[in-house]
Amino acid sequence: MLNSTWHKACSLGWAPLGAVLRMKLMIDGDANQIPNPQTPKSPLDKIITLQPYIGTAHRAGIDAVAKRLVDLILGGLILTAALPIMGLLIIAIKANSAGPIFFVQRRVGQGGKIFKLYKFRSMITDAEAIKSSLQLFNEKDGPIFKMKSDPRITTVGKFMRRHSLDELPQLFNVLSGAMSLVGPRPPLPEEVLNYESWHLRRLAVKPGLTCTWQISGRSHLSFDEWMKLDIAYIDSWSLTQDLTLIWKTIKVVINADGAY
Repeated sequence: MLNSTWHKACSLGWAPLGAVLRMKLMIDGDANQIPNPQTPKSPLDKIITLQPYIGTAHRAGIDAVAKRLVDLILGGLILTAALPIMGLLIIAIKANSAGPIFFVQRRVGQGGKIFKLYKFRSMITDAEAIKSSLQLFNEKDGPIFKMKSDPRITTVGKFMRRHSLDELPQLFNVLSGAMSLVGPRPPLPEEVLNYESWHLRRLAVKPGLTCTWQISGRSHLSFDEWMKLDIAYIDSWSLTQDLTLIWKTIKVVINADGAY
């Protein structure tokens, strides 16, 4: 009975993530391992606690090799072609505002594994510190934060974000194996902690630079629409689909469709 309830709760997204985790621990006979709600934990610690309960999608050997080869070969070619642009962006970032060139942030990858994501800095240096004061102006539903006229974004940052140029350093994440060219975008730990149980399926594969969401409206979509697109991508994956998404993303980025 408990097992059927667990699977039903996961498939329908009935319970918040914390409640689903507690149910799973009870079913597995590990009730003593249920985290004490009184024990303060950072979002990072909580994600590490969740890792054993986040599944991973294992592709057939040939598919996995093919996808990795595309990441290495095509990712390397894109990075080489983008180096002159990246050089100009580095100069522009330094000239526009004080602070580091790169923004490094911990994100949640495949199976809940935490990794460091690299971006060009597009905001003022204390952007994360003042984010909480802007929550009232959040224009998105779900656990994510999006604000079209975000006052933290620099002048150069607005241009980079409009054309997704701030994401170029993530090509190094792709080459290192933490990310793929195509896959669900990597969420923040605090976002994952507010996921419905069915949202966790998007963590079954490597996160990517682009996915179906990027070519289907991006910031204009609701959070649940975004999650459904990611899960549909996982369920229908093919190498041809990946190559098609990369090609369509290039056109979307050039036209700055749905980006802010």
